[in-house]
Amino acid sequence: MGDTGNIQWFPGHMTKTRRLIEADLKLVDAVVEVIDARIPESSRNPLVGELCGEKPRIVVMNKCDLADEAATAQWKNYYEKQGFCAVVCDCRSGKGINKFLPAVKKQLSQLIERRKARGMIGKAIRLMVVGIPNVGKSSFINRMANSKRTKVADKPGVTRGKQWVAVDKDVELLDMPGILWPKFDDKQAAERLAFTGAIKDEITDTEALAKELGEVLLKRCPELLKNRYKISGEGNVLVEIAKARGMLISGGEPDTERAAITLLDEFRGGKIGRITLDEPRGSSDEHTS
Repeated sequence: MGDTGNIQWFPGHMTKTRRLIEADLKLVDAVVEVIDARIPESSRNPLVGELCGEKPRIVVMNKCDLADEAATAQWKNYYEKQGFCAVVCDCRSGKGINKFLPAVKKQLSQLIERRKARGMIGKAIRLMVVGIPNVGKSSFINRMANSKRTKVADKPGVTRGKQWVAVDKDVELLDMPGILWPKFDDKQAAERLAFTGAIKDEITDTEALAKELGEVLLKRCPELLKNRYKISGEGNVLVEIAKARGMLISGGEPDTERAAITLLDEFRGGKIGRITLDEPRGSSDEHTS
């Protein structure tokens, strides 16, 4: 798929973030991993499982309004079978966000009971929040914190790039910097991250990426794509979209670059439909990561 097949990503803060997570794990009771419900497995960082060990995990499936509802339910079930607590929400609208604190308290009920038995009343549950860029981690924290964020961030001992945020009288979140793989070994996961915008478009070939997305959507949800753009889906997807939308350059040639940008933008904005790209685990086209 052109240049998008060899996406490499070496953020300078990767090693530093890894050290931060390792150092701060001892300060928290559980880890909250924010993921994109459209690509639940592709948007998870393999480092998180490796670093967190036995710490309880809460998976927040954000952007549920953009994902296929049935697939989201299957993925939620899959994560719960792994022993994680899974919460489905949309941080932009706030949908499902009220289920987070009750789910956390249920997941950590034994810890809470142990603390009560020892007379440790009022000790806050502390949660580390991690997630790759563009999954909505900041939106999640802002939703949970409301206006309390700045007040808490000002307390002594909070280092730059890391802050404690109180979300109610007995739960605090530790916001960690966004982390990504040092390199993508899984080409399919890399493509899906690029489709959703988790990888900056500047480092990919936009036309090659959009053409690949069009082909994926024709296999996964052909009717949604054909209905959105009024195309047959039998030729070059970008050429068809450009012609259908009247995107032409001098000489009447289809403007495939504009069509590519349109396709990516409309997919990311949910305008084509509610689409999940990672096939739920246990189904025929299982995504491996």
